Amino acid sequence: MLLAALAGWGAVALLDTRDTGGDTPAHRADGPPAVDLTRAVSAYTDRFSPHGAFRPPSRSERQAVTEGVALLLDHHREQAEQRLGEVDFGVHTLVDSATGRRFAEVYDRVDQGPSPRGWGRVFVDLDHPVRWSAQVPHPVSDESTELMGVRVLRGAPGGILVIAGAHRESGEGNAADVAHRRDTVFHAICAELAGRRIPGVQIHGFARKSAPRYDVIASAGAGTAGRPAGRLLADALRDRHFDVCRAWVRSCPLAGRENVQGREAADAGVPFLHVEFAPGPRSDARRAARVAEAVSVVTRRWADGAPAE
Repeated sequence: MLLAALAGWGAVALLDTRDTGGDTPAHRADGPPAVDLTRAVSAYTDRFSPHGAFRPPSRSERQAVTEGVALLLDHHREQAEQRLGEVDFGVHTLVDSATGRRFAEVYDRVDQGPSPRGWGRVFVDLDHPVRWSAQVPHPVSDESTELMGVRVLRGAPGGILVIAGAHRESGEGNAADVAHRRDTVFHAICAELAGRRIPGVQIHGFARKSAPRYDVIASAGAGTAGRPAGRLLADALRDRHFDVCRAWVRSCPLAGRENVQGREAADAGVPFLHVEFAPGPRSDARRAARVAEAVSVVTRRWADGAPAE
């Protein structure tokens, strides 16, 4: 199974023993394979297109994947694999070559066949307690947000990265637009995280013409619990020379107040950040690195269990 999964990733990078997070255990020579998460995620999302396949999951299928992820978070690996296997999902362990951290990758085995379902992929930090999430609901459609998700995951320990499994225009109607539907695997997992009081940052992208004055639109979504973290993030972005529209201060476009994961978090009183990035901060490597540094100001506080104030 592991060899088949590796084939689906594309080329596997050699281990880079630098620890960009500054708090990662050294990789053991006899441990799991070293993989560049950026290349792995790119290989996964490269096939996404507006005309791609998407099959809406049933309630029982959503429940099975979510319960499997929950068991993994509770350190019940064998039970997690059994539950996920009931719906043709699998789990394997890898080491990110950029940070040396171990991650469990929850993947859909059907993605490797001719008719992918488009239910998504999850990466869970195995070396630290999971205390925050990065969410990417519109990979490829919001160009490079999937790669920004990897940068954010690397920025602090204790993260879980949830990536939607299809272009938002796949399937029929808006069936694959996971930020606006509750009947998806993506939403079910994010709702589980909110129920565990795990804060999250959801990464989006906007066209420059939508907000020409700004590089970033930062919002706490439908709730208020994320505002302290939002202020911290906006200040960190400003300090790195980004122009930020703060949705809790003024009227900003694309503030994400109808986002269903944000509404779930608001109902639970859990911090949630809906962050929209212009093309430059997403696609320019140096600017994207500065964005990830700014986000890590928040996620490192979450990882430490401290409120982002």
